[in-house]
Amino acid sequence: MSWDSFIYFAIASGICWIWGTFQAFHQQRKLALGISGIGSILFLVFIIGLWISLERPPLRTMGETRLWYSFFLSIIGIALYGKCRYPWILGFSTLMSLVFILVNILKPEIHSKTLMPALQSIWFVPHVIVYMFSYAMMGAVTLFALYLWFRKSPENPSQKEFMICDNLVRIGWAFLSLGMTMGALWAKEAWGDYWSWDPKETWAFDTWLSYLLYLHLRPSCKNKDFLFAWLIFSFILLQMCWWGINFLPSAQGVSIHTY
Repeated sequence: MSWDSFIYFAIASGICWIWGTFQAFHQQRKLALGISGIGSILFLVFIIGLWISLERPPLRTMGETRLWYSFFLSIIGIALYGKCRYPWILGFSTLMSLVFILVNILKPEIHSKTLMPALQSIWFVPHVIVYMFSYAMMGAVTLFALYLWFRKSPENPSQKEFMICDNLVRIGWAFLSLGMTMGALWAKEAWGDYWSWDPKETWAFDTWLSYLLYLHLRPSCKNKDFLFAWLIFSFILLQMCWWGINFLPSAQGVSIHTY
């Protein structure tokens, strides 16, 4: 399956996600979950087909990582809607997934079958997939925080809602930690050092530390504006870690992580 087929799977998945969101807002929970789930399955089918076609994991280019981000974001949105029953969660995750799909449609990339020797490692696939899942989880946290921050409600947010937000951060941070550990083991295998303060590694550490500080501040800090602002700040760091370093002069010709 080539990249030319992407638009067909993207349209089919997008229709399912939008239709599922529509059903969620009309209190048709089971139908919403089923239709949205079909959309995610269709999207996964394309990812697997592209993997087989390229004869390598579709994780090398920025466009390929956006595929995984859209997929994981849709799965997280479905899971959160199934647990919390907030239709807007499904709506936000659908919107963000479609945004990244649109970027891939408007900015197609050349997807070759070759992998540089350093990427031919057992750590390549788990490292990138774990990181993309954590990025999607933190994206869901950010959307949730923005909604709670600007929502007008007498009890805003409720203890339950803050607990959901905290649990999402904990899960996302755990996967960030796992991805960072795998990256260090991979670096040792490929380049002989666990850590070299490459620009990507530096921003990854800053992001990891920022979310860790949130988890430590959360039990004692009662200022919701500060906590939500900190989550937004942490997500900005994450964006720098993911794709922002591609535009940093300090990373050009130095970082092995630029796309």
